[in-house]
Amino acid sequence: MSLCSSATRIKVSSTLEKSTGKANLIDSNPETCWTSQQGLPQYIQLTFTAPVTPKVLCVTFQGGFVGTECEVQTPSKEGWSAVQKIYPEDVNREQKFKLDEAQFYDIVAVRLFFLKSSDFFGRITIYKLDLLSE
Repeated sequence: MSLCSSATRIKVSSTLEKSTGKANLIDSNPETCWTSQQGLPQYIQLTFTAPVTPKVLCVTFQGGFVGTECEVQTPSKEGWSAVQKIYPEDVNREQKFKLDEAQFYDIVAVRLFFLKSSDFFGRITIYKLDLLSE
C-alpha cells in the first residue's frame, strides 16, 4: 500500500523548471517528472501527516539522469541522519529497495539525499517515487 498521497508534503533541493516540478514525483502520471537543476548534492524530502513505517522505496529515474548513490535519511535531533544507502542502476525501469524496518519505524518524514548522479552535470530526473508499507 502506498504511503504517499496528495496530503504528503514534498520539498526538493531544486527544480529545473516549472513543468518538471516536485508534485510530479507522486502524481502517478508516467508522462510527468521532476528534474533537478545541475549540481550535487540534490534531495527530495517527504513529510507525512501521521507516522508511517515504510518497507519499500520505489523509484523510476530517467536513464542518464539517475541518482546513483543515495542516502535515505530520517529526522534526528541533529537534523537528518543517514540510516541506509542505496545505489540505483542507470536505467529507465522502476527500481525497488527494501528498507530496514527497524530504522524506518513510525517516522514522520524521509529524505533521499543524492550524492552522485549518472549525469555529468549532476542533474536527476524522476518519473515516479513511492514508499510502500508492504
